[in-house]
Amino acid sequence: MPEGSYSFRVGSIQCSVLSDGYFAYPTEWFFPNADPDLLRLSLESRHLPAHSVLSPYTCLLIETGRHVVLVDTGAGPASPTTGAIRARLEMLGIRPLDVDTVILTHAHPDHIGGVATPQGQPVFRNARHILAEREFEFWTGRPDLSGMRVPSEVKAAMARTARRSFDAIRFQVETLDREREIVPGVWVLPAPGHSPGHLAVMISDGGDHLLNVGDAAVHPLHLEDPTLENGFDLSPAEAGATRKELLERAVVDGMHLLAFHFPFPSVGRVAARQTGGWEWTPGW
Repeated sequence: MPEGSYSFRVGSIQCSVLSDGYFAYPTEWFFPNADPDLLRLSLESRHLPAHSVLSPYTCLLIETGRHVVLVDTGAGPASPTTGAIRARLEMLGIRPLDVDTVILTHAHPDHIGGVATPQGQPVFRNARHILAEREFEFWTGRPDLSGMRVPSEVKAAMARTARRSFDAIRFQVETLDREREIVPGVWVLPAPGHSPGHLAVMISDGGDHLLNVGDAAVHPLHLEDPTLENGFDLSPAEAGATRKELLERAVVDGMHLLAFHFPFPSVGRVAARQTGGWEWTPGW
């Protein structure tokens, strides 16, 4: 497979995870409530740097035979290390015009930034763009980002990107307010907390299941220690409850998991730990 992509099947449904790139975040943005010394030891034990988190941006392509669905669009050309999603698609023989459905788990820049060209035109011109009604109303109104624990300039940039992106796709947006099957075998599930209308995506076919949790967890440490929070969560308590609900569902139903920011290819399984939390095992 091309570098930056990894393909597998969920029953008869062809899936490919595609890297849009990556970004290095200050560690405290991902773990704002962590004890700094304990966090440093946890990261060092995994041979990871203590002062920054190198975070992948992993989108999901779903090909059912009748539909071509893209879950999240990456950040677009927001930085020199992002904006690869169109090239990844084309290396798999998929043109932007071939995509008939885009599912946006939420409207943060690293998920929605790829919907528009730098000139403000939609990239996926033939696609309906699915997202939660609460998410659309939040970002197209006067978004209150006070619950997030990241710098104010970051919050302002997030709001600008959301407005610019929704301006580009305003005639292609389709909102929903409950769990729904989008195309046969592909469901969206409300998963709020990270953002007001954050969605998870579930693929089920032939007894196989994949649960894309979006940003319900952004690092494997958030699974191992459920008390750790994410500075980008708008409502940390609600986000923690959603994370628990999704992971317990994945364990009970034997699902594979996909997490947008986990180490590429960002798929794996989770198992409950006797000491609490969940253990992440990468791989399909």
